[in-house]
Amino acid sequence: MTPFPLPLDQLLGSGGAYLVYLAIGFAFGAVLEMAGFAVSTRLAAQFYFKDMTVLKVMFTGIITAMALIFLATGLGLLDYNLVYVNPTYLWPGILGGLIMGVGFILGGFCPGTSLVSAATLKIDGIIFALGAFFGIFLFGETVGWYEAFWNSSYMGRFTLMDLFQTDTGIIVLGVMVMALLAFAGAEWAERKIGKQTARQPRWRYGAAGGGLALAAVVLLIGQPTNADRWNMIAAEKQPLLDTRQVYVHPGEVLSYMNDRKIITMLIDVRDEADYNLFHLRDARHMPLAQLDTLVEEFHALPENAVVFVMSNDEAQATEAWRYLVAESVVNVYIMDGGINNWLNTFGEPDFKEEAALTTTTGDQIAYRFDIAYGERHPAAAPHADRFTLEYEPHVVLSIKRGPASGGCG
Repeated sequence: MTPFPLPLDQLLGSGGAYLVYLAIGFAFGAVLEMAGFAVSTRLAAQFYFKDMTVLKVMFTGIITAMALIFLATGLGLLDYNLVYVNPTYLWPGILGGLIMGVGFILGGFCPGTSLVSAATLKIDGIIFALGAFFGIFLFGETVGWYEAFWNSSYMGRFTLMDLFQTDTGIIVLGVMVMALLAFAGAEWAERKIGKQTARQPRWRYGAAGGGLALAAVVLLIGQPTNADRWNMIAAEKQPLLDTRQVYVHPGEVLSYMNDRKIITMLIDVRDEADYNLFHLRDARHMPLAQLDTLVEEFHALPENAVVFVMSNDEAQATEAWRYLVAESVVNVYIMDGGINNWLNTFGEPDFKEEAALTTTTGDQIAYRFDIAYGERHPAAAPHADRFTLEYEPHVVLSIKRGPASGGCG
């Protein structure tokens, strides 16, 4: 079973997918309006600790989504790699948050709630929404002046788990406890500062207990490892290895290296010594233990990108392929026979006769190099027209299922 998210555009077509997105947008707006988020005075009261509806509603949505997402990933129902997480640009994010916060206090709306207010024909909401559109226009016209800062302090897909270097379950439980304490503090502020006297429903204690229980379950079941994810898809993917459908002849790899319409990623997973002796032109050295650092980059690759992994023979490259496929990276292939087969295919006859080793063990390079050539060796970037090769093409570019862009309501 392939984990969710479902690719709606494939299942329903682009028109059907947009209808689903439209329905979700209307539903979200309706919920905000029913929560009273179309009234600027109620939203602004948040910052004076008189009416904490914003905190309670939005934080409830956040912790509910958080707990259910990681519960689903822990059960193998959801692939977290395919869930969009806004990339972190630390200092621009901090400055943008301060600007938005000041605007929220002055105007009583955030961009999303201003649209809800405008939809209900409130004048202040309409004016705020028009101001937001003007701000977007102004930003687009001036961003070139401070583009370096705008793109600075990039941290990628950075989460609390990365910040604290701890398990997801601990973070989920910690955020849940923090939210419940914030709710208790919000109720106290509403009574003491906002002078609210309405009694709160008793069912909220049950909801709080349910949230804690859900977070505890997430902590207990944990999150799937790469090996767990491979086991989930092994029945579907292992036959591709057994029938060698993902092993690509060196000639086909060379054809993609010379194809300007295709982004070709060559990933060499051998140890540094062998990589320095000889590697393909533009190949990146990435040991198996560091493959996880490439996953985010590979998910962001466009549709016309293909990844070839290689080792001296095939053992390490096959292991790398399993790892990347389990992390939902698509269009990944293994170079058939590895570097040894590449040299056997494109090496000069004199080189192959003189440098071939008589015996090799395991995933070992089969040729002797007197110096470290790197990609300066003639075989690192051979001219395809010098060779007459026959092979069965195996590369079929798949539709990417990486995380798509997202935004803030």
